[in-house]
Amino acid sequence: MVNSRAEMEIGRYHWMYPGSKNHQYHPVPTLGDRAGPLSSPGCFECCIKCLGGVPYASLVATILCFSGVALFCGCGHVALAGTVAILEQHFSTNASDHALLSEVIQLMQYVIYGIASFFFLYGIILLAEGFYTTSAVKELHGEFKTTACGRCISGMFVFLTYVLGVAWLGVFGFSAVPVFMFYNIWSTCEVIKSPQTNGTAGVEQICVDIRQYGIIPWNAFPGKICGSALENICNTNEFYMSYHLFIVACAGAGATVIALLIYMMATTYNYAVLKFKSREDCCTKF
Repeated sequence: MVNSRAEMEIGRYHWMYPGSKNHQYHPVPTLGDRAGPLSSPGCFECCIKCLGGVPYASLVATILCFSGVALFCGCGHVALAGTVAILEQHFSTNASDHALLSEVIQLMQYVIYGIASFFFLYGIILLAEGFYTTSAVKELHGEFKTTACGRCISGMFVFLTYVLGVAWLGVFGFSAVPVFMFYNIWSTCEVIKSPQTNGTAGVEQICVDIRQYGIIPWNAFPGKICGSALENICNTNEFYMSYHLFIVACAGAGATVIALLIYMMATTYNYAVLKFKSREDCCTKF
């Protein structure tokens, strides 16, 4: 049997000093030998460690992104359908005058389906990337290794998130246009309902010409609604629902912009962590 180096040193010591043979060698207990049942990590410590591995920035951004996209897509889809109904019933009775607008709105409704599906998948991917690049998760799984492919994917997410953020700024601005239009119609109706003008002959001269917004051609009939007829439009359920749904859709687009800004910061940080770890690994090799 091959003796270990420690046993050979002890034997050499006993040979040089015979009087020390009466002394008995007691090995020093290791940390694992001294560890009792109370020293093992409990449920509370494990929960704290797991909670430390949650990327809270990505989690908040994902919840905010899902909520904003859901509000924008759901409310926008119903509001567009209500807008078409209002145009067909009151502002453009001839179907050929607003045929192009109807096709554009139908196309936008299909685009809304694609936006909802894309952001549902993209939010889950960014949340997963946040989990796997959190420093606490790296401590849970021990040594962390980075590859060129992983850094390239993380950089691609940074670029794509910045592009989507700029695009959604445009969507947010575009979603404010129907809110502005419906607000002008609603404010005109409030002027008609005011005591100063209600019941007077000047009420019929207060009009709203929807053709000036460019959504229907100038030859559309009637195109302009005045007085009590305009007040009746404001009292319809389609107008009330479409106006408030456009407001909620605009708020949802704004929430999505905020979520993408948080995603920008989170993905940029994750990419910086990967770059730092890759340089650290290269330095340790040499």
